[in-house]
Amino acid sequence: MNEKKYMTIDGIPVEIEDEKNILELCRKIGIKMPTFCYHSELSIYGACRMCMVENEWGGLDAACSTPPKAGMNVKTNTEKLRRYRKNILELLLANHCRDCTVCENNNKCKLQDLAMRFNIEGVRFPNRAKSTKGEDVSSACISRDAGKCILCGDCVRVCNEIQHVGAIDFAHRGSNMTISTAFDMPLAESPCVGCGQCAAVCPTGAIVVKNDINKVWDAIDNPELKTTVQIAPAVRVAIGRELDTEDGSNVFGKIVAALRRMGFDEVYDTTLGADLTVLEESEEFLSRITENKNLPLITSCCPGWVQFCEKKFPEFLPNVSTCRSPMQMMASVLKDQNKKEDKKMFHVAVMPCTGKKFEAAREEFITELGPNVDAVITTQELIVMIKESGIIFNQLQPEAVDMPFASASGAGVIFGVTGGVTEAVLRRVSTNKSRADLLTVANAGQRGSEGIKEFTVPYGEKQLKIAVVSGLGNADDLLGRIKAGEHFDFIEIMACPGGCVNGGGQPYAGHGATLKRTQGLYESDLLHSIRRSEENPLTDTIYKEIIKGRAHELLHVDYTKGAKK
Repeated sequence: MNEKKYMTIDGIPVEIEDEKNILELCRKIGIKMPTFCYHSELSIYGACRMCMVENEWGGLDAACSTPPKAGMNVKTNTEKLRRYRKNILELLLANHCRDCTVCENNNKCKLQDLAMRFNIEGVRFPNRAKSTKGEDVSSACISRDAGKCILCGDCVRVCNEIQHVGAIDFAHRGSNMTISTAFDMPLAESPCVGCGQCAAVCPTGAIVVKNDINKVWDAIDNPELKTTVQIAPAVRVAIGRELDTEDGSNVFGKIVAALRRMGFDEVYDTTLGADLTVLEESEEFLSRITENKNLPLITSCCPGWVQFCEKKFPEFLPNVSTCRSPMQMMASVLKDQNKKEDKKMFHVAVMPCTGKKFEAAREEFITELGPNVDAVITTQELIVMIKESGIIFNQLQPEAVDMPFASASGAGVIFGVTGGVTEAVLRRVSTNKSRADLLTVANAGQRGSEGIKEFTVPYGEKQLKIAVVSGLGNADDLLGRIKAGEHFDFIEIMACPGGCVNGGGQPYAGHGATLKRTQGLYESDLLHSIRRSEENPLTDTIYKEIIKGRAHELLHVDYTKGAKK
C-alpha cells in the first residue's frame, strides 16, 4: 500500500492525492483562493499572482503553479498576503476602465468581486485607462474593449489551446503589452470564428457577447411588426441559476411565459427545427453512404465550426452537410408562412451560441423578405431582458409554445449536448424501431464529455465509423488525422467543449454546470412521448402541406459557393 502524504494549509493537515497544485488542495478544504488567470482546463500561466501563499520561511509561492509536496506548510491568509493582494488589485484598477455601472459585466466581473472582497476603498494611483480605449465592435458575435483588459491571458489560452483558432495573442512588451489580433486588424477580419469561448472565460468586461437587446426591444415596441421568437434546446437548462432556479433544471415553460410577458406575439421551440434537421441530414447521410461520395458527412448545425472549416479547412467543405441549422430551418418555415400575413414578421432566436449572430447575418440566409432571423440574442441577453422587465422568473407559471408548430421530439431536445445530433440521426436510421432499441442507440458511444469519441455501428453489411467532436482544437486534430488517411463515415462537430450547453452565450459556470445541463436535456428527452424525429406528426404536415416541393429550397444551403478558390 502507498503511504498517504500530507501537507499543512492554515494549520490543517491535507492529504495529497491527485492534485496538481496547492490551489486544488486549498479548494479541497473549502478555501476560496482569489484567481484571475487559473482555469483547470487551460495551461498554468501564473500571471495574476493573486493566489500567492506564504511558506514557512516567509517567502511567497503561486498556489496555481506550485506542486504540493509532503511536509509543506503554507498559509493563505496573512497580513503580508492581504497587503500584497490589495496592492495588485489597486494596480489593476489603476489601469482599468472603472465605469462599472455601464459595463456589460457589471455584477459578473471578477475584478469587481475581488475589489469588494478585499475592501478596496480607494486607488492611490492615477487611472490610465479610458472606456473607449481600443474598442473593437467589428464582429457580429463579440465586442472587445482593451481598456478593461487585465492581461490575465485567459482569452489567449482558450483561443489557442482549446479552440486552435489563434485569432488573438499577446502583443508588445512591458507596460505596452496588449491582447491583439495579428497586425491589430479588426476582429471581424481575423481568423475568429465567433465561438465566444474567449468571452466565456474573460474575468472582466474586456471581451463580451455582442449586445442586440435594444434592437429586439425596438421591434417589440413597433406596432407595425409581428414579433416572433424561437428558443434553442440548450437555453432551457442554462438560464435557471441566474434567475433563482437550479442550474440544469428544465425551465422551458417559464421561458415561454417570460417571453410572452415581454411582448412577443408568438413563441416557438427550435426543437422542431432540430427534428427537420434530423430528417434531412439522415437522408443525406444514407444517400452519401449508398453513393460512397463526400464521406465523411460532417454536421453543419454549428456556425463556429462552419466558419472554422471555411477559414482553416476549406477542402472539407464538400463534406459538410447541406442541411441548414435547426435555427435556420425553423426560421425559414416561419418566414415563408408569414408571406400570407399583412404584418411584417420580425423573427428573434434565443440561442446559447454567439456564433448564431454571425449565421443570422450570412447572405445565404437573406431572401427578398430580409434575413430569416432578424436578431439573435444569447441566453445571457435574455436574462438581462427578463430582469429589466421586472419579471420574477421563479414565480412564473409554465406556458406552452404557440400552435401550429407546437410538437417536437426528444431527439430534437438533445441537440444541445455533444453527441446529441449523432444520437438523433442514429435513432432515425436504426432498423429496429422498438423503444428498447433507444437504449441500444444511447449506448452506441456518442454520450459522454470526452472531446473526441469514436465508435462503430452496424448498418446492413457495413460497419459505419462515427466520431463525435466538441471543441475546435479536437476538430483540428481529427481532421488532421483524416487528411493523413483515416476513414470516417459520419462526424458531428460542435465548436464549444461539451456542446451547446456550454456555448459562448450561456452563463459560464464551469465543468460541473455543464454536466448538470447535459443531464437536464437527457431527462427532458425521457419525458417526451415522441423520442424519434420521424414520429413527430407535425413534420409530416410540414412536408406535405407547408413546404411541399420546396424542402431543398427552404431547408438546405451550399457553403461551397462562398469558398475561396
